[in-house]
Amino acid sequence: MRTSRLTPLQRHILELLADFAPPWTLTGGAALAGFHLGHRATRDLDLFWRGLDDLSAIADEVERILQADDLDVAHLHSAPAFRRLRVDDGAEVVVIDLVAETVPAIEPAVTLPLGAKTVEVDTPHEILVNKLCALLGRMELRDLGDVRDLLEAGGDLEKALRDAPRKDGGFSPLTLAWALRGMRVHPMAEALGIDRRAAEELDIFRQSLTALLLKYGAPAE
Repeated sequence: MRTSRLTPLQRHILELLADFAPPWTLTGGAALAGFHLGHRATRDLDLFWRGLDDLSAIADEVERILQADDLDVAHLHSAPAFRRLRVDDGAEVVVIDLVAETVPAIEPAVTLPLGAKTVEVDTPHEILVNKLCALLGRMELRDLGDVRDLLEAGGDLEKALRDAPRKDGGFSPLTLAWALRGMRVHPMAEALGIDRRAAEELDIFRQSLTALLLKYGAPAE
């Protein structure tokens, strides 16, 4: 594991909830930043409860635990299978997404240490599959960058492309390639305050990924 980029509040929240039942799995950018890559910071935590379709009672209990620790907790969005919370300790703010996930994981999560606790964390391959699906759905630069960094760290793109339709029935390499061809990296990067050199590197990766997707999506001869 590389150096963790989790903030003190993120670590504290994960430790507070480490023994929660039913158990959750950390995924997304915080799993990469804190346990697998240490490549970037994130202000979010994504906690998934798999095999469930309603999270109302669980989310209420999570809020109670956080508030009992004198954290300020505010609702940003709420639905039966999803709740987004803003957690503030007076020094920093973390946004937590609590998600009920009915789609099975591609592979089992791994148990990793966090201080005196352990947490369940999605594998890099699981996150790569999810990031490819997310990239198709929302076209965000952070997802493009995460895909790049996961592949540079040894991720298997061909295997992830085979697995992605198990998460999203509308996914295909050609559909993602079509979407990426229209992705305007430089204006998006400028709006986010990303410097020109980093934006150019992302755009070069976008082009190379598009070419690979077209290759993998081409009909077999």
